[in-house]
Amino acid sequence: MKTFMMCEPAYFEVSYVINPWMSANIGLVDRALAARQWQTLHDTLAKKSHIRLIEPVTGLPDMVFTANAGLVHKQEVIVSTFRHTERQGESQHYTKFFADAGYHLKSLAPGVIFEGAGDALFDATGELWTGSGPRSDEAAVTEITNALQVSIHALELVDPRWYHLDTAFCPLADGYALAYKHAFSAASAALLQNKLGEKVIWVSDEDALNFACNAICLEHEVILYRASSELKAALKHYNFSVIEIDVSEFMKSGGSCKCMTLEI
Repeated sequence: MKTFMMCEPAYFEVSYVINPWMSANIGLVDRALAARQWQTLHDTLAKKSHIRLIEPVTGLPDMVFTANAGLVHKQEVIVSTFRHTERQGESQHYTKFFADAGYHLKSLAPGVIFEGAGDALFDATGELWTGSGPRSDEAAVTEITNALQVSIHALELVDPRWYHLDTAFCPLADGYALAYKHAFSAASAALLQNKLGEKVIWVSDEDALNFACNAICLEHEVILYRASSELKAALKHYNFSVIEIDVSEFMKSGGSCKCMTLEI
């Protein structure tokens, strides 16, 4: 059974702009609704996984997006080093959480930006896919390889709307994956196609804009915000079922279901 780290949205709001989704939503979050939406996601996951909570911190509204806390591999963790000043205060709280939980903390070279499991996703075979561009540095790839001794496929993100890898790519069970081709450079899209072949499910613009790739896969259940009938049919063809959860308040900040979880 998987274990996820989550953080209640006690202080969640859109009070600054660090991605294009936030720019039109300053001050527009309904906190009561956000709390209910988060609880629904939490309760859905809790039926089939373990949940560990980190305490929210006032002044750090994006702590709810725990995917960016770090990258966990077995009992090792690389805590994120954030690009934007607004999120840099989160790192000390993640460091304490993981240290208290007995994880071995690994560090990257000073100055290397790496935003955790937002930009690093393990597939079903245990290989790691990384994203660089709007947030994480390309230099992080070599650093992660050395720190964790894992095989890495490096991808380049080219559209600021899909600023983290987990907004445009989601490994599923049995070697399948969701991906949005236009979020990647031509070379990276080709790498995905060549590596995954018929097992890559390319999503439409509509599904990409609804962050369908920002999904959580529990065995053959895919938990996401919204999926078109075409995407649901494609997933059903490969024996996946879809669970839609309304996370509209978090979409205002450019985050969906996967953003609010970190597998640990």
